[in-house]
Amino acid sequence: MLKNAAKLGTFLQVCKYYHTFAGLNQTLTMNIQSFNIAGRLCSTNDLKNIVSQVNTPYFILYLKEGISWVHYAQERMLQIIADTDAAMVYSDRFQEKNGNIINAPVIDYQQGSLRDDFDFGSVLMINTNLAKQVLLQTQHQYQYAALYDLRLKLSKKGQITHISEYLYYEKELDLRTSGEKLFDYVDPKNRTVQVEMEQAVTEHLKEVNAYLPPKHKTVDLTADDFQYEASVVIPCKNRVRTIASAIRSALLQQVNEPYKYNVIVVDDNSTDGTVEAIKEILNEGHPNLIYIPQDTTYHAIGGNWNAALHHPLCGRFALQLDSDDTYSDTYTVQRFIDAFHREQCAMVIGSYQLTDFNGNTLPPGIIDHREWTDNNGHNNALRINGLGAPRGFFTPLLRQWNFPTTKYGEDYAVGLRVCREYRIGRIYDVMYNCRRWEDNSDANVDIEGMNRNNLYKDSIRTWELKARQSLNNTKP
Repeated sequence: MLKNAAKLGTFLQVCKYYHTFAGLNQTLTMNIQSFNIAGRLCSTNDLKNIVSQVNTPYFILYLKEGISWVHYAQERMLQIIADTDAAMVYSDRFQEKNGNIINAPVIDYQQGSLRDDFDFGSVLMINTNLAKQVLLQTQHQYQYAALYDLRLKLSKKGQITHISEYLYYEKELDLRTSGEKLFDYVDPKNRTVQVEMEQAVTEHLKEVNAYLPPKHKTVDLTADDFQYEASVVIPCKNRVRTIASAIRSALLQQVNEPYKYNVIVVDDNSTDGTVEAIKEILNEGHPNLIYIPQDTTYHAIGGNWNAALHHPLCGRFALQLDSDDTYSDTYTVQRFIDAFHREQCAMVIGSYQLTDFNGNTLPPGIIDHREWTDNNGHNNALRINGLGAPRGFFTPLLRQWNFPTTKYGEDYAVGLRVCREYRIGRIYDVMYNCRRWEDNSDANVDIEGMNRNNLYKDSIRTWELKARQSLNNTKP
């Protein structure tokens, strides 16, 4: 039994498995020790205490209470980890949710799976020898990030393998929608945890030659001639309930002389009356309002951004306003302009407030990404799932790179590309009302949709990781 059971969880079981290795013609008896840590935020000492008691080739960590196995599933998991010599394996599972049993698949692990909230499910089988090596060598004494640090280090020792088979049942206790969970990682009460997670990923990036020092290229903000200093870009599709208020909040902006700004609305073949709502405002006679109707080919959000960026009247700075949100006051555009010139950066990110459809504040309230630092934000960006909003971009650079033609993660991809070489400026004042309502694209995404989105963002991180490694390898 564990000496510190109250802190580490309960010793669950020892199971025996008789496995015949191909070619060896002998039977090997293995014991698997299992431990319940009932959560992901354990300390380095917790893990060292657990692993010191393991005297078997592999051990299981249960991250939740009440796991029940499919018949012979433990044997199957052991077979895979032994046959592939993996550092760690995890599998798909069934979830009991609201009295129903649903499929809850997970996604493959890749080099860019650096999110500390990567969903492995609730059961991890780990190679004991490799875990002991990692914990023996670790320099940090984490209070919260130990398991995250362990799997990052295990990923350098061997494969982290997804078994795409349903091997166990778990009970899902967090019944919030995806939209309600979306902002957990920036909740101020989790700040201490986030600091440790950043320390762990930064160490990992150094070890895999993807860490970038706090040195950035400068941008010449006067290199090109622009008729407008800034453009508010509003991509939209089927937003008849919100597009008018978004456009009007942009048209109400005030900028100081000699600056001028315009508003570019890009509609991607709306069919719900959005086009009519846009044209109604156009007919009021706003000389600084530009309407771009897309052709019927595929564009998504990224393609709509590209249409605005390459418009001849796009301003020096392209500023984001989602079609269901509003600027919080009439000075947002001017604050962007001031920040770009003050900080000589290629991208500026502000802060926003979560509200309901009618503008009433929702928890956790202000989202300001204060975890960002000039020294290390560009590295920590590979761990977190977003960089914040509203965003402003230096148009000449974006015209070189373009947004990926996708409807999810396009802004994150561009943000990573920017901070690989250039500074990102921050504004911590609230500039933007992010309205949460039933038609938000991320309001209630099912498991398959979440997996698809997360797999894509992990791919973005993998590509960016490789680009940074290449950059480091070519530095003089």
